[in-house]
Amino acid sequence: MKIRKINLEENEIPENWYNIIADMPNKPLPPLHPGTLEPIGPDALAPLFPDALIRQEVTTDKWVPIPDEVRNMYSIWRPTPMYRAYGLEKALDTPAKIYYKYEGVSPSGSHKPNTAIPQAYYNKQEGIKRITTETGAGQWGSALSFACQHFGIECDVYMVRLSYNDKPYRKMMMNTWGANVYPSPSDRTEAGRRVLAADPDSPGSLGIAISEAVEMAATRADTKYALGSVLNHVKLHQTIIGMEAIKQMEKAGSDLPDIVIAPFGGGSNFAGLSFPFLRLNLESGKKIRCIASEPSSCPKLTRGVFRYDFGDTAGMTPLLPMYTLGHDFIPAPIHAGGLRYHGAGVIVSQLLKDQLIEAQAHDNLEIFEAGVLFARAEGIIPAPEANHGIATAIREANKCKEEGVSKTILFNLCGHGNFDMKAYDDYFAGKIRQHELSQEEIDASIAKLGTPTIPVG
Repeated sequence: MKIRKINLEENEIPENWYNIIADMPNKPLPPLHPGTLEPIGPDALAPLFPDALIRQEVTTDKWVPIPDEVRNMYSIWRPTPMYRAYGLEKALDTPAKIYYKYEGVSPSGSHKPNTAIPQAYYNKQEGIKRITTETGAGQWGSALSFACQHFGIECDVYMVRLSYNDKPYRKMMMNTWGANVYPSPSDRTEAGRRVLAADPDSPGSLGIAISEAVEMAATRADTKYALGSVLNHVKLHQTIIGMEAIKQMEKAGSDLPDIVIAPFGGGSNFAGLSFPFLRLNLESGKKIRCIASEPSSCPKLTRGVFRYDFGDTAGMTPLLPMYTLGHDFIPAPIHAGGLRYHGAGVIVSQLLKDQLIEAQAHDNLEIFEAGVLFARAEGIIPAPEANHGIATAIREANKCKEEGVSKTILFNLCGHGNFDMKAYDDYFAGKIRQHELSQEEIDASIAKLGTPTIPVG
């Protein structure tokens, strides 16, 4: 009998998160004050985040201990299983060995509780009564709603309007866990009202929803803001995925993967799986390729520019050094709502600039073709965001077939698509179309930046 599923025991849940900054040859550039253009320190984050998370945001320590209470909560669904994708290998007729780490077993159905739990925990430790946040497809909003319910914290979620309308059951999940959910852009904030004044039918974006959530957090002393991706401490929390995956590859008796793949929106998904493997490259000279998979309709890594830019649409955040399409960029209304973000996290941007990681883009039709093939081969219906990683894995497995070589591929199946069936219905109805930005559209968006360039070198 073939061993298909590789499990770990609860006592094998990692005790520390891994901070890749400690090993990076070139450290990330500092955030800048948008008025003075001078580097800012941790104090600038105090209005939005609890002190413990600010310390994690700026730490250079290689290992950050996971609190016992957080590990106990993790044990509800962690360690997550790893699978050998025998069915997909057969369907592709490839000599490649394909594995996937399945994060869809969490209560909210994705990898997002890995950071939602510690973020809610640290806010609770500092007496915070209310957290505001944004969500795209709903995975992050539902994860934070679950975490806030556990710790007795009120939760307000600004959900990108496109997903709010298309994914009502994600909204209902958040309501069930006690959260208040608002479509973004909304008339509750100045940022939302400005967008609606310009475009009453705006589908919204993560950048807009971030602006609304940040604005609301800044108006109440008992309220903090939580972000589900992009920031350093969020990526830090997600590294538990890759830490477990290394142990599971060892337990499977397999070689380390030649290629590690994960979807990319702001960076937490990709960082979670890839950073612990990148550690092996940086420490031991391994040659593991780490590929971020993004939509061709929002291609900041593959077609954006490395510039200082705002993390939100309204310009309320510090200026961050990132690959970006411009903070005014409104992505096309694709179903992968969690990847509709204009910029990339600072750490991932620096790693890409230093050519330590790679990026690939896939169009809207290709990723659903990949998701359906995977579902029919492996039985799990993936979230549209997860389909991007699958598409890259299929592309690399097909290269192995063409070249007649066997490589080991590992990708992050970051969540299930059980609440995304409208997207699959649209695909089967022929409503999904290829969409790729023209260079003129990208140039026009970047031209609006007005933020400082970053010297080469």
